[in-house]
Amino acid sequence: MSDTKRTVSIDRVSLGRYEVTNVRGGTITIGEGKDTDFTPVELLLAAIGGCTAIDVDYITSRRAEPTTFTITTTGDKLRDAEHGNHMDNLEVTFTVRFPEGREGDTAREALPRAAKQSHDRLCTVSRTVEAGTPVRIEVR
Repeated sequence: MSDTKRTVSIDRVSLGRYEVTNVRGGTITIGEGKDTDFTPVELLLAAIGGCTAIDVDYITSRRAEPTTFTITTTGDKLRDAEHGNHMDNLEVTFTVRFPEGREGDTAREALPRAAKQSHDRLCTVSRTVEAGTPVRIEVR
């Protein structure tokens, strides 16, 4: 198998509830939003925010350990007769604080640049969404 291939499997637990398993054995459950399970749209938001969080964290934490590191990802779920259901107005907001001092100053200075690098070229998830990569559906 190619080292570029990424795979998860999704098994039905019950109507509207599914267990997702990655190749390392990790699992999460997804559902329709009737309980605490994440919905697929929430997972999309988490994937966008999580991907860019990892990029930015690795870049800035080399300079200083953050005292606060929170990412909020939002978007509007639209039901559109012409274009089908989709998300719009996707936004990733960083709330990151570093300690006072030279190392914290260096990390604060790197933060906007790191967020831009993540958005422009590093974050596979948001880059894929923005590129509009086609999704092929196959029924076996």
